[in-house]
Amino acid sequence: MNISPDFMRRIAGAAAAETLPRFRSQGAVVNKLSGGFDPVTEADREAERAIRALIGAEFPDHGILGEEHGSENLASRHVWVIDPIDGTRAFISGLPVWGTLVGLTVDGDAVAGLMSQPFTGELFYANADGAFYEGPGGPRKLTARKTTKLEDATLFTTTPALFKGDARSRFDLFETKVQLSRYGTDCYAFAMVAAGTVDIVADPGLKPYDIVALIPIIEKAGGVITTFDGRPAENGGDILAAATPELHEAAMAALRG
Repeated sequence: MNISPDFMRRIAGAAAAETLPRFRSQGAVVNKLSGGFDPVTEADREAERAIRALIGAEFPDHGILGEEHGSENLASRHVWVIDPIDGTRAFISGLPVWGTLVGLTVDGDAVAGLMSQPFTGELFYANADGAFYEGPGGPRKLTARKTTKLEDATLFTTTPALFKGDARSRFDLFETKVQLSRYGTDCYAFAMVAAGTVDIVADPGLKPYDIVALIPIIEKAGGVITTFDGRPAENGGDILAAATPELHEAAMAALRG
């Protein structure tokens, strides 16, 4: 099935109606993690509720997996995977590098997805027709860069602190091999691989709702996205995205040490 751009825009609009009024509003933040910090806000919960309502009305037989409100009908061939605010830490800090992620899997494969950043007015989405951008500068098709060598690459990770033990040492060495390394931006960095401004994103410990929506956006733009050891990314884990197959192979080798 092919998900229409109009439905993508409707999802983005419904989420934005809940997130934007609460952005930079000093709203309450709840910590979901004892012994650490895993924030959730009213905006997360209400945006996911709005998205689920739209999907349920349009595709009542489809399953849904959401970060905030759990799962339903996961036995369906079609399952929507929702992260209402990917980058909640950025959201509560007033930084516009969070995004709403909604992806569709068919028989476990990610086939369509969107990343919406309503504060900047940007929508990145992919369906059977390709990967596309709508926002400042006008609509266009997304195309990853043609970078093939680590020494020419821009690398992003949320934070090196997520790499534990020996993995941190390997990442530190990997970082010395690229042209430019930057931290943060969560889903926005993955979208920038598809947009052709970032070459590599390496993020360990992701959940399915952190990445499913981004898989088709990157792949339809010509990029490659897998786990660090080359397995499909749909189930989450340690995720590596790169602009070209050659660069992806080089990055995997570097992360192995």
